[in-house]
Amino acid sequence: MWSGLFTHLTESWNNFKGLDPNYTTWMDIMEKHGYRTQKFGKLDYTSGHHSISNRVEAWTRDVAFLLRQEGRPMVNLIPKKTKVRVMEEDWKTTDRAVNWLRKEATNHTQPFVLYLGLNLPHPYPSPSSGENFGSSTFHTSRYWLKKVSYDAIQIPEWLPLSEMHPTDYYSSYTKNCTGKFTEKEIKNIRAFYYAMCAETDAMLGEIILALHQLGLLEKTVVIYTSDHGELAMEHRQFYKMSMYEASAHVPLLIMGPGIKANQQVSDVVSLVDIYPTMLDIAGIPLPQNLSGYSLLPLSSEIFKNENKLKNLHPPWILSEFHGCNVNASTYMLRTNQWKYIAYSDGASVLPQLFDVSSDPDELTNIATEFPEIAYSLDQKLRSIINYPKVSASVHQYNKEQFIKWKQSLGQNYSNVIANLRWHQDWLKEPRKYESAVDQWLKTDTNQKKYEQK
Repeated sequence: MWSGLFTHLTESWNNFKGLDPNYTTWMDIMEKHGYRTQKFGKLDYTSGHHSISNRVEAWTRDVAFLLRQEGRPMVNLIPKKTKVRVMEEDWKTTDRAVNWLRKEATNHTQPFVLYLGLNLPHPYPSPSSGENFGSSTFHTSRYWLKKVSYDAIQIPEWLPLSEMHPTDYYSSYTKNCTGKFTEKEIKNIRAFYYAMCAETDAMLGEIILALHQLGLLEKTVVIYTSDHGELAMEHRQFYKMSMYEASAHVPLLIMGPGIKANQQVSDVVSLVDIYPTMLDIAGIPLPQNLSGYSLLPLSSEIFKNENKLKNLHPPWILSEFHGCNVNASTYMLRTNQWKYIAYSDGASVLPQLFDVSSDPDELTNIATEFPEIAYSLDQKLRSIINYPKVSASVHQYNKEQFIKWKQSLGQNYSNVIANLRWHQDWLKEPRKYESAVDQWLKTDTNQKKYEQK
């Protein structure tokens, strides 16, 4: 979103390896063209963020072991019925953004661009799982839960563990989701997630209300989106790190002058399109090397007419993931009808193909049933990205980074690695897991196959 480039072009391989701190973003370019700019809240797109556990789990995804890396997904209800500001940090950030609009946006003749990054509806930390813990708690109050139509919540269908794609099984296991869950547990997790979304919506409402009160709403473009979705127990997973719709299909709402109201665009688009869209809104010429396309030609007839000679968005999008909770680099080519998912080198792990028009829940992998379609989409994917080569680069990066990290710890290594987020499993058989790491370090970077437990 910040670079306008595909992940492999910036080599942002995981939550730790992001953009260089001096990378020129769309906001930097807008500032150079006279915009008053301001950022508030979550900003973790540059390198160096997230926990040690997060990066070590990503680096060691090729090691031949399976370890739970998260607490079991759960819910936590604040009994106070009137508690509105549950995620207090996000509300403080929203207040800061509103105050900035009131003090700064109306007192200058230059145009402004404001970025507000929220944590919600991200799950909350789960300290009950030990000293080192992930974020697996869906947390809300009765105030927000009452806004959810509980009876309308559907229980997602799950494949038996034995029939899951091996990469999905790895993800489900490391996310601590292979145990038994009652229908009530699953439904509550989904209900609490929707309640957290409702609280997020209210924060957006505060921004829109402030713009309205300041007389800025009619001349301000507002874009609302997210860096990932939430599986909320679909496909026996929570969190993200997946190419399934609940994880990869994020909201993208645009309102403002020249944007047609109540229009739903069915075209597939991507977060890499945000960069050129922001510059296009400002009337700034677009760099030639961007992976994304401006979305203005899709927003209204006016922009369509003005942009007839410009490059229009292709009928596909690319998504890729190389981080933790997935034991293979993952690549998705998505069109309106098809979703093709390739892994690693394209040979060691079987691909997936879904007809999302007839199978919206993505329960039936038809890659072997329709090999000609899978082949055609794979060839298209390879024309966009040499994904076997990219996967090899990621494998090499993971091993090199792990070796540097291990060497930096010296004699402390065994203690530190044993007490990361996977500590509850690791400490049962520490020698076994250290031995697996040592064996991985002695081998080349070819991907290992994992046996299901």
